[in-house]
Amino acid sequence: MWRALLPEPVSLRAPRTWAVGALLLMFALVPVHAHVFDQPFYMTQFGRILVYAIAACSLNLLIGWTGLVSLGHAMYLAIGAYAVAILDFHGVHDGWLQLGTGLAGAAVVALLTGVVVLRTSGMGFIMITLAFAQMFYFLGVSLKHYGGDDGMRLTQRSVLAPLDLGSPTQRYYLVLGGLVLLLYLSWRLVHARFGHVLRGIKANERRMRALGFEATRLKLVVYVIAACVASFAGFLLANLTGYASPSYTAWTVSGELIVMVILGGAGTVIGPLVGALALLLLEEWLAALTTHWMAPLGLAILLVVVLTQRGLYGAFLAWSRERAP
Repeated sequence: MWRALLPEPVSLRAPRTWAVGALLLMFALVPVHAHVFDQPFYMTQFGRILVYAIAACSLNLLIGWTGLVSLGHAMYLAIGAYAVAILDFHGVHDGWLQLGTGLAGAAVVALLTGVVVLRTSGMGFIMITLAFAQMFYFLGVSLKHYGGDDGMRLTQRSVLAPLDLGSPTQRYYLVLGGLVLLLYLSWRLVHARFGHVLRGIKANERRMRALGFEATRLKLVVYVIAACVASFAGFLLANLTGYASPSYTAWTVSGELIVMVILGGAGTVIGPLVGALALLLLEEWLAALTTHWMAPLGLAILLVVVLTQRGLYGAFLAWSRERAP
């Protein structure tokens, strides 16, 4: 019965099936390890990885499937986080209302900005998305009533009935469940007719227009979808850290998300998760070794990109296909 939910036949013997299953199982067992060994910080660390993986998956819809590189994508992460923080500041703790407000805000902003940015391509698209993100950064800094440059700390976690987000374990499994659902929906999307059209637009937009497809409208749809998913990640991030800051809109955050997508494998469903896991764990490990951790981190990323060309998971997929009978 479960095979009917999948967009294409899945072989249980395929290496990628086992690899994805093992990866998700590892994440599922993190709270168990944290409780057994009394190391609760693992749930915060891996929860952060999962949240950024969700944000990277949303950006992968643009980079991997549509060929749009955005340096302002973190703006939607901040919208989701600030929807939680501002409503919390005014005494509204209903998580469903906070989530809905963040999604609606991201959709409206993406729709309005998308009409402008999608008239450009290449470097023009990159720079205009960066400009919009900077505008939102300065807007956040100017709102002194809401913390200004210092950001906002939550008075309490969102009340997302029937879940208790005040519980680190329930909060962690909410993030993990959100990621698994997103991976499934992404898989369905990219294997549907809509996904094939997006790949056609990425490969040759002029030809797709000649075939009668409204490329700009389709790109706007995926741009809004990606913004809403990033806003969902912002909602989770605010509840994970108990904090929202204008720094979430910084181009460096968008840059990190781009690195995650490329490091894991752009245009693959699991790649952003692998990229987020690799980048954030490598950051943590190198930061513990030296104060100059950015240099070896940059070198490691460069080596992976040059040697694999398709990213970590992309290279693994190529290897597994070569071994397939």
